[in-house]
Amino acid sequence: MRLRQIPLQCSMFLAAFGAAAAACATTVIDNANGYTLNNKGDLVQFASFAFDDNGRLIAVGSGAEVAAKAPGARHVDMKGRTVLPGLIDAHGHVFGLGGVLTQLDLSATTSLAKALKAIGDYARANPKHAWLLGRGWNQENWKLGRFPTAAELDGVVGERPVWLQRVDGHAGWANSRALAAAGITRDTLDPVGGKIMRDANGNPTGVLVDAAKELVNKVVPQQTEAEARNVLDQALAQLARVGLTSVHDAGIGVAEDKLYRDYADHGKLTVRVYGMIGGTGADFDQLSKDGPLKSYANDIYALRAVKLYSDGALGSRGAALIAPYSDEPSSHGLLFQSDAQIDAMMTKAMKKGYQVNVHAIGDAGNRQVLNVYQKELGPTGSSAQRHRIEHAQVVALEDIPRFKSLGIIPSMQPTHATSDKNMAEQRVGSERIKGAYAWRTFLHQGSRIACGSDFPVESPNPFFGIHAAVTRQDAHGQPIAGWYPEQEMSLKEALRCFTLDAAYAGHQENALGSLEPGKWADFIVIDRDLFKMPAYDIHQTGVLETWVAGRQVYKKK
Repeated sequence: MRLRQIPLQCSMFLAAFGAAAAACATTVIDNANGYTLNNKGDLVQFASFAFDDNGRLIAVGSGAEVAAKAPGARHVDMKGRTVLPGLIDAHGHVFGLGGVLTQLDLSATTSLAKALKAIGDYARANPKHAWLLGRGWNQENWKLGRFPTAAELDGVVGERPVWLQRVDGHAGWANSRALAAAGITRDTLDPVGGKIMRDANGNPTGVLVDAAKELVNKVVPQQTEAEARNVLDQALAQLARVGLTSVHDAGIGVAEDKLYRDYADHGKLTVRVYGMIGGTGADFDQLSKDGPLKSYANDIYALRAVKLYSDGALGSRGAALIAPYSDEPSSHGLLFQSDAQIDAMMTKAMKKGYQVNVHAIGDAGNRQVLNVYQKELGPTGSSAQRHRIEHAQVVALEDIPRFKSLGIIPSMQPTHATSDKNMAEQRVGSERIKGAYAWRTFLHQGSRIACGSDFPVESPNPFFGIHAAVTRQDAHGQPIAGWYPEQEMSLKEALRCFTLDAAYAGHQENALGSLEPGKWADFIVIDRDLFKMPAYDIHQTGVLETWVAGRQVYKKK
């Protein structure tokens, strides 16, 4: 039986949906092979569950138990298929994902030559685009041993500006037209927290790292509202397809907030969004006038966090390290702000009641942020705001216990480890790698890890993340024994970090993260039993249906 789509809360949409409102009734899902964690973290199996016309769960258990609590309900037969709670990505970039889906995507290219061919093909297919924009290149995957250059881009597209974001979003590759449009010459100074890559003569090569990217970003034509809506539509559809019912959007501004609220008001927001305001500047001042938005439109949207940056990324050597890079002894990477500057930004957000989530990848970046938390948690009285460090990727071993003692949530992305394994140890060496991607070390001390993907840096598919967390292997099963397998998670722990603990990291554990009475009926139907299959096949799991608050938002055709 296939159900029609039901509005997120039937009573709110009677006029808007007319006949669809007649479908509003208590619904029982029967004959499911269901798994959920409860709020204690125990794995619970169930065969049936019921939710009311507002999308709230009434009962979960055996068929008889649920039927007794939902007399007169309509029934949907799952025919033994596996049901899980809706999965949560605790760190992604929704509009960035939509941009990748609507622009040039270079993430699958395995060589510079193939990337240049793709760029040339894209240029010919889009002759009316004033700028050619894209993302996803990775010189490490190309085995290039260096960054690409503007001259190489000029060889395929010389008449229009080209601007391509690196896979991690922390570097950009421009052709000469784009450099000229931004006014970048050999005399242009590196901005604070950024670097213009240069040749032996001091001339810009075409790659801009971290804050230097803004020199080009500010001259790229602004997106129209129609384009922004298309980008959001594309992203929401993709997120539903991979089984995500909630995402934490790591860095939004006034325009994105306005669009989210509009989509929520009109029942078009098919994935829950926990928003983080990007920075503490003008957008924060405007968006924070009334304080944190804890819930909007039945928990479909929230805006109660702030996203800040301490440093750059490991792949572009922008992550700030305490000691120099092992493969580039002349560089420590980049801290984006002085200690005093980031302290001021974090404190400003804390005092306004916001959760503060700071991007920190290198051990120096993580230490800088931990130092501020240690200094300011008491004076701001903000310990209950569940502050986070986003990525916590390379952490000095002596700093890991500080996450637990300070109550800081490590928000980590399992696929970063399996994507970075081809270069991470080269960057930091055999000693510092012991504190890198150290999930087991964090779990052992009692930290609750909020898992995500950092899409579009990585695929938003949460089963890729669960697979990486459990096996420490890439999609090709490499390395066979797992990369530093002593840091792997159990399957239950991996499911927890994409459900309960991700919900906890957004102050939403009482509404999301498990299938229990009183919570929202956010669930997915998948094509295999996650707990009765080889771990190495987890990444092949397919999503058949995705439901948010009792509304089916995706069904595989």
